[in-house]
Amino acid sequence: MAPTLRIGVDVGGTNTDACLIDPSATASPNRGILSWHKSVTTSNPSHGIENVINALIKHANVDISEIASVTIGTTHFINAVIEKDPSRLDPVAVLRLCGPFSRSIPPGIDWPTDLRDLICVYAAFLDGGLEIDGSVIREPKKDQVEEECARIRSLGIRSIVVNGIFSPADVMGERQEEKVGEWIKSCYPEADVVLSKEVANLGFVERENAAILNASILSFARYTICSFQSAIYHHLGLFCPVFLTQNDGTILKAEDAAKLPIRTFNSGPTNSMCGAAFLVKENVNKESMLVVDIGGTTTDVGMLLASGLPRQASAFTEMAGIRLNFSCPDVKSIGFGGGSIVRVQHDNFAKPTFTIGPDSVGNLINKHALVFGGDVPTTTDYAIVSQGHSQTSIGSKQLAQDKLNRAVKDTDYDLHELLRVYRTTARHKLEEIIDRMKTSAEDVPVLLVGGGAMIVQPSENDEKLTFKGASRVIIPEYAGVANAIGAAMARVSGVVDTVLSTEGRTTHAVLQDVSKIAIERAVTAGAVRDTVEIAEMDTIPIPYVANKCRIIVKAIGEIDFSRVTNTTPSSLEKQTSLVSGYSQKFISTNRSTIPSPGTSQPIFDVASYIPTIVPTPGRSSNTESSLSETSNYEWHLSEVDLEWISVGCYILGTGGGGTPYPHFVRLREMMRKGATVRIVEPGWVGSEDIIACGGAKGSPTVSLEKPPGNEIMEAQNIVYDYLGVKPAAVIALEIGGGNGLQGLILGASTNMNIPTIDGDWMGRAYPVSWQITPVVCEGERALFLPTAISDGNGNHMMMLSATSERQIERAFRAALSEMGSHVGCAKGPCSGKDMKTWVIEYTLSLSWRIGHSIALCRARNDIDHVAEAIIEQVGGKQAAKILFKGKIIEVERKTVKGHSYGEVVISAADVSGNGNEFTGKLKIPFKNENIVAIAVSDAGDEEVIVSVPDLICVCDALTGEAIGTPEYRYGLLVFVLGIQGSERWTSSARGIEIGGPRAFGMDIDYNPLGKFEKPRSVIEQYRHVVRTNE
Repeated sequence: MAPTLRIGVDVGGTNTDACLIDPSATASPNRGILSWHKSVTTSNPSHGIENVINALIKHANVDISEIASVTIGTTHFINAVIEKDPSRLDPVAVLRLCGPFSRSIPPGIDWPTDLRDLICVYAAFLDGGLEIDGSVIREPKKDQVEEECARIRSLGIRSIVVNGIFSPADVMGERQEEKVGEWIKSCYPEADVVLSKEVANLGFVERENAAILNASILSFARYTICSFQSAIYHHLGLFCPVFLTQNDGTILKAEDAAKLPIRTFNSGPTNSMCGAAFLVKENVNKESMLVVDIGGTTTDVGMLLASGLPRQASAFTEMAGIRLNFSCPDVKSIGFGGGSIVRVQHDNFAKPTFTIGPDSVGNLINKHALVFGGDVPTTTDYAIVSQGHSQTSIGSKQLAQDKLNRAVKDTDYDLHELLRVYRTTARHKLEEIIDRMKTSAEDVPVLLVGGGAMIVQPSENDEKLTFKGASRVIIPEYAGVANAIGAAMARVSGVVDTVLSTEGRTTHAVLQDVSKIAIERAVTAGAVRDTVEIAEMDTIPIPYVANKCRIIVKAIGEIDFSRVTNTTPSSLEKQTSLVSGYSQKFISTNRSTIPSPGTSQPIFDVASYIPTIVPTPGRSSNTESSLSETSNYEWHLSEVDLEWISVGCYILGTGGGGTPYPHFVRLREMMRKGATVRIVEPGWVGSEDIIACGGAKGSPTVSLEKPPGNEIMEAQNIVYDYLGVKPAAVIALEIGGGNGLQGLILGASTNMNIPTIDGDWMGRAYPVSWQITPVVCEGERALFLPTAISDGNGNHMMMLSATSERQIERAFRAALSEMGSHVGCAKGPCSGKDMKTWVIEYTLSLSWRIGHSIALCRARNDIDHVAEAIIEQVGGKQAAKILFKGKIIEVERKTVKGHSYGEVVISAADVSGNGNEFTGKLKIPFKNENIVAIAVSDAGDEEVIVSVPDLICVCDALTGEAIGTPEYRYGLLVFVLGIQGSERWTSSARGIEIGGPRAFGMDIDYNPLGKFEKPRSVIEQYRHVVRTNE
């Protein structure tokens, strides 16, 4: 008879939980759970795993031959990264298949310095890579790879990452990463080779980060997983296959997990969600549910989809300060658990006021909690005293009750009132995070699991526990070991994330083909074909790229044990021999405490920071007017200035313009290598001086996967080599989004070596490059000739003659698809005189002030008032206002002629814990950027309250930073700012015609939000201030 029983083990930081399940008996009252066990996690997790499995088998009294599998979830690998342990992290070499691109953003550029120095020790940029349409950027060259392998071997590096541009979309075509991987193996057989496409999906830098961490941990993972198998085989006599749980709720065979350990880094919350789903699957319909997992220190909340898998994070996650994009559950945590410290404010003796957490007594609860004779009131104490009966398995209820009675002795309320307010406060904390995690406006079922679930109790008049926003609250039996149950019952998956053409085919037909590939991948991974189903399916139209869609499909199925190889003495000995040289190294590093951190860095004082303003060399001081005086100065940027400008640019982008983050990282690296970046006021240039202008043009999806080459500078060189002149300064095309930093990059001393004008042509972001103030002022004609574009790969175009700026835009947009769908653009020169006529002044200063105000709120722990702080910097209440505060409840998107159209709906909500400040809803239609804001009353009446050219900025209520239209998603808490647009747009009918709502096809009259207030120049404010932040 074939073995059928499954063991699940979850190795946590405090406890190791385990359970033994009979899958054939899951419909029985005990859900097929034959035994379960919980014990303290040991310093060597293999010993702890051995102990809990022994306990399971002994308690259930089963024969070991009946065990079909052991599935383990562990934090062991992520701990090595968090602890930055050089004995467990290997140095890594990165080979990029990128052609001329990405050199300005080397591997590890945005990592914490200590981790980067430890891991990212070598990188090479080789021929290779694909465009978004699958065409080849450059063919990989074997001689380049062989030369780099020799160099890497000489450095003693044995872990190599291969990362190619658009490699995840290279499913059936060039297979460049696979080809290069084979070349490496042929000339450096001892090396571990990690192909980035096998680790994560689209997102070049983030995928590379994940691949590097995976490569660094490989040898330690092999040893650790082999030790798990050894404990299970040698000490327990189990010959069954061993699996590890992945971050997305499915499993990997142990030998596969040893190759891709990063996929197991964060599986704990996922195991709990999947276990909760298993425990209630016989009693609930197939529907989405929220799982609330209450531990000793924190509560983790995640959405369990109808498929039985957790909802995944929308885009990027962060681990140890490193941005990643591998599949990871969308989990939010709060400092609320069984050991959370409870404090009571006695200022108002008539009614107690509670704070719960976020600090906790943690695993010292049996020493400090009141029920154990300690003197620290915890949630566990309040929960036990609240129970109607006196018997408890946790400490002494009487001890806690006596101490709480003494606490209320000198107040106007009694213990009964104290406990009532505690129950209300505890429920409110969970209700807040439940509301943030819901995926629809409807109430949803809530599953409560975890050892700390008992700390939340019904209100005084309720028999059952209820939460606002929950259709029902379910606390299943065995909730305390839901994590181990989830591990035991996890399924197998196959995922495809690719870009395909829909030309001549329906999207449905393309999805069917991709679904077949996903199903085959799941079967190859070990799933029973008849049980495989499609769990996730998404299609994302790609702006500016005709007939192209990004398609993501995940298939899941039950494990086919008949096709899984059992552990044998010969296979185990073979694996053990591979890591025998590492055993002593890793065993000697087992520790029970985390190493103490190094010397702490001084806290940066945001309030006292002063930017560097210096006189321009060779210019005499002229004090006849404030204009001429400030025009003799330059602002030399620091990294702090750059960060604040970047934050402000995204807010001024009004949802569009693309994130400035990659451009910020690029320019910061240039500055760290010695580049000087200067900003000057418009008055700094002479009337006859030549002013350059440039930026990026194309699909944001390309930017996600193809880091820039030198296309921005190449376009400038084409124009000015043709003209034979050198510009005196450069100005940004638009301040909003990523293009807001392009003027700074162009002007840097290592590029054009000219200052950047404190201003731009938009004062915000607009979808097309003819929506600019020069066209407002000068009419429908070509103003910037010649204009050039470059794709960074040797292909250039230049227009010497055109009828209008609008026609230039149309011609270049048509060429985009043949040039990789992303180019650098250099507009032709203008004179200093014209620039001063057209410019929207001091927008870099404004971006800096916005970023500075957000940083100041964070430093003062006053993020609840960040909206008011931003308003103060953009002109005060006469120039800006808070339009709305609430939660995104609906997002609709479509792509038309290369632009992202859609609408976001925000419902009034309490975003700061101070109660609702608004009612009804706010609707914001967008075309790349936010176009209008429409207030919707509770009765359904609609009123347009703001429209372009005024700015409508949606910001994250928890950070104060901008949320771009591609990042809109359900559940985000936001505030919406309205900022009066520049008079360059609003003072003429032509400005409203080009930049107002009718330019976007909306039959709406423009009404100004307020009175425009010109930003104050940073140079003017700080030119005579003595700097103290050297």
